[in-house]
Amino acid sequence: MFSKGQIVFAVLFAVAFIVGISYAYFKDKLTNKELFKGSYKILLFIVFVFIALFGLVKLKHLFFH
Repeated sequence: MFSKGQIVFAVLFAVAFIVGISYAYFKDKLTNKELFKGSYKILLFIVFVFIALFGLVKLKHLFFH
C-alpha cells in the first residue's frame, strides 16, 4: 500500500507541521489577546443573525407553503 519511504515522510511531515503550528500559536498568543478583545461579541452577533434567518425561513415554510 505505502512504501517505507512514504510512511517515514508522512510521519516526519506531521511532526514538523505540528511543531510549526504550535510555535506560531504560542508566539502569537499574547498579541491575540490585545488584538481580538471584543471579537466574541461579533461572533455572538453573527450566530444570532444566522439563527434568526433560519427561524424566519422555517416560519415562512410553515405558514406560506
